[in-house]
Amino acid sequence: MSEMDTVFMNQALDLARLAYEAEEIPVGALVVKDGEIIGRGYNLREKNRLATAHAEILAIEEACRSLGGWRLDGCTLYVTLEPCPMCAGAIINSRIGRVVYGVEDARAGCLGSVINFNSYPFNHSFKIQGGVCADKCAEILREFFAKRR
Repeated sequence: MSEMDTVFMNQALDLARLAYEAEEIPVGALVVKDGEIIGRGYNLREKNRLATAHAEILAIEEACRSLGGWRLDGCTLYVTLEPCPMCAGAIINSRIGRVVYGVEDARAGCLGSVINFNSYPFNHSFKIQGGVCADKCAEILREFFAKRR
């Protein structure tokens, strides 16, 4: 974990706060290449009425548009919550080289919590760094779900 990981995760947390304000599950994500943010996203499933409107998917889509192609070689995805199966699949298919996440998802996490997609012989694998700003990432989720109950 580097100092830049913390800087970028704090920016992903800013996106999670936007999701929170929109009454969406507060997850934020961004894609970085060569120190520059090329894709941003936060959960918009309720607003967009789309099961696929996860933060990671939206950030990956924007990054692809930024680069003009679907291959995100050399990119890092920062996300406040461990990716689910759909998002882990998108990470593999987009060829992202590294994923940095904040807090584990014991119910749907696919980078080690429930299952580790990287342990299967897909055509691509990536580096994983978990636990970056985990306390902050967990707190916004706890606050959101406490408020909803």
